[in-house]
Amino acid sequence: MKIGLPELLVIFIVALVILGPDKLPYYAKKLGEAMGQFKKYANEATKEIRENVVEPLEEAQRPLKEAMEPFAETEKEINDSLKELKKSVSDIGKAKPAESKKSEPVKEEEAEAETLAEAAPEAEEEKTSVEDKTDAEGTQTAAAEPTGDEEDSAQL
Repeated sequence: MKIGLPELLVIFIVALVILGPDKLPYYAKKLGEAMGQFKKYANEATKEIRENVVEPLEEAQRPLKEAMEPFAETEKEINDSLKELKKSVSDIGKAKPAESKKSEPVKEEEAEAETLAEAAPEAEEEKTSVEDKTDAEGTQTAAAEPTGDEEDSAQL
């Protein structure tokens, strides 16, 4: 709790009224000496506590801290790995700008492959119809479709 100027003025006025103007300087001197003594004893107590309690505890903590350092380093490495893993998992499905530029040519190649795949069944059908026209010996079979030349001769 802090005492500000208004509080000090109130205390001074109360002390002036109670003690009177003759005894006030005497008691103020005694109060100052008492505050000095209190401060001196508080500093000594703080020093003793520091020497007898805090410093031995710090000395006991040093080996424990040194023993915990490898664990702290391992924990940091694990946390870093987890962060990288979380980032990798969260990035799944997201296209990176550099990859999207590379993926455009791949998309064009895929479109060409699809076009070739569509054309392949047509070529396969043509190949099958030619095979139907000839048997194993190379002669035409009845299931063969007439070619343009054969149709012309049939019409004559």
